[in-house]
Amino acid sequence: MTLDQYRHHVKVYFDPLVSVALRCGVTPNFFTLAALIASAAAGIFFFFRMEFWAIVAVVLNAFCDAMDGAVARQMNIQSLRGDFLDHAVDRYADIFIITGIFAGGMVPWQIGVFALTGVLMASYLGTQAQAVGVGRYYGGILGRADRLVLIMAVGSIDLLFPAGIYDITWLGWLLVMFGIFGHFTAFQRFAYVWKKVE
Repeated sequence: MTLDQYRHHVKVYFDPLVSVALRCGVTPNFFTLAALIASAAAGIFFFFRMEFWAIVAVVLNAFCDAMDGAVARQMNIQSLRGDFLDHAVDRYADIFIITGIFAGGMVPWQIGVFALTGVLMASYLGTQAQAVGVGRYYGGILGRADRLVLIMAVGSIDLLFPAGIYDITWLGWLLVMFGIFGHFTAFQRFAYVWKKVE
């Protein structure tokens, strides 16, 4: 992951928002479920080629995803159940958003499946490391924060320059990259954990 390494740098910008959420009585689970709804909306908007609103929904998903953990830490109520819910929602968010892009015809479905399997395998191996006693490992070249920022950026480029290359939109080419780097990240995580276990 690259962007996740800078999470502590943006904490100062989220602190005032966390304070507002606490005063309003908003719980971490509210943000987790809001992130799920936003990702589903993003997938639907991408499917119908309403890219502006899809990008807005991705931004909302990323915001809520960051806020649920921040609020939980501030309230000191981090729990295994909340963590489990967060990871389940994140995987569904990946499925909704990526499927919306390729099901909407921005890229052949084969490339979409390639991207989706790369993303899901990288995420799976990050948490499976904990199951075998190594502890969660989210190293590698492409993490979830990176993917969300890239979708926002490339989606914006698609709005400005919709032609793409070889009849594939810029978001379609982004899925190609997700497939390549997602599987490479999965390999990196597998190799790291393999060395740690006997």
